[in-house]
Amino acid sequence: MEYTSVTADEFAALGGLDDWRVALGAIRGTFAAGSYPAAAELVVAISEAAERLVHHPDIDVRYPGTVSVTIMTHATGGLTTLDVDLAREISRLALAAGADADSSGVQVTELAIDTMDADRIRPFWAAVLDYRVAEDGSLADPRRQGWPIWFQQMDEPRIDRNRFHLDISVPHDVAEQRIAAAIAAGGALVSDARAKAFWILADADGNEACICTWQDRS
Repeated sequence: MEYTSVTADEFAALGGLDDWRVALGAIRGTFAAGSYPAAAELVVAISEAAERLVHHPDIDVRYPGTVSVTIMTHATGGLTTLDVDLAREISRLALAAGADADSSGVQVTELAIDTMDADRIRPFWAAVLDYRVAEDGSLADPRRQGWPIWFQQMDEPRIDRNRFHLDISVPHDVAEQRIAAAIAAGGALVSDARAKAFWILADADGNEACICTWQDRS
């Protein structure tokens, strides 16, 4: 099968996809179905559409009736026109079912480990979590349930700052609101030098987290 790749910038420029946001290499949508049975009915409709299109998303259902959908083309490890077509169809099904899209509910969290030697510690984390090593050296849960883990190469040992930090990937139109909320809650902005790819924040003890988006990645 031939695949036509779609970049995050290209996806963002497409019309009729307001229900969806790019986060961590996939497009993601969250829909409030109104009740748990209604959410189950929407999942059935999405499953049937996926079978017709021969392209299958990851679906998560949470009480009282929230359906979260993640779409990417696993064969390419990125976005393609197949994902766009499926997203449009799911939006149509959600609208017909009376489910409201809530892009602010989209979020993906990664754990980053600062290290001088990723090769030395990677096997431990893969074993203790039963994760798989990806081509880029990061770790992924084969069940697609746990947080991805990546290793940040350091030039010298980090002794004055924490060596773990969280990367929280959010919709591009949510990032500034999330940053403001974190600062209002007692946090501080450490650096915005790489915005809008990511902003580094810290709590009052200096523990860091990054708010990330798909923008300005090149």
